[in-house]
Amino acid sequence: MDTLKFSLESDEVKILTENDSHLLKLVRHIGTIELILETNYFNSLVKQIVGQQLSLKAAQTIFTRVEGVWGNLDPNKLSGIEDDVLRGAGLSRSKITYLRDLTEKHLSGEINFSTIHLLDDEEVIQTLTKIKGVGKWTAEMILIFSLGRLNTLSPQDVSIKNAIKWLYNEEEVDFSYYFEKWNPFNSVASLYLWEAVNRGLLKAPFIEL
Repeated sequence: MDTLKFSLESDEVKILTENDSHLLKLVRHIGTIELILETNYFNSLVKQIVGQQLSLKAAQTIFTRVEGVWGNLDPNKLSGIEDDVLRGAGLSRSKITYLRDLTEKHLSGEINFSTIHLLDDEEVIQTLTKIKGVGKWTAEMILIFSLGRLNTLSPQDVSIKNAIKWLYNEEEVDFSYYFEKWNPFNSVASLYLWEAVNRGLLKAPFIEL
């Protein structure tokens, strides 16, 4: 199982924080971040689709139910499962449509998960967004959490936007500025920002860290 690990001693973090006292303070407060990559890309995308517009807790509950009725997400079994069964597991009609489209494209070879790691970031996004219900944000999450790409920043991510506003005391966020600021390790910066949100740090002013 592939794992990414970042801390103040990591080369990536040293480069990010060299001229950024705010990010340095945040990294010192959070410490080490360890990310276990979800390298079953098909399953990871299923999980992303299931979790769209849901809290983490609700998403995990429904995903577990879906695994149960879908025979551990075997792509060959989905066509034999009635929509009503999937609805009973907690899936909306639209998500069922998305999962069927994903599975069909996977089985036909239109989406080749065995070679997707060989594509560059933009090619991955272009490939995955061919699937119904998969937008750029979902593709970007696959880049970070499955493929382990280090230079992804998602302007559509509300948590990232709020964390940047909090960390740098800004009213609006210029994502192009921050992408250049954190290039080529935008994913690493994003992981620390997400962790700040997960820990509830945004409830207090940054200066109180």
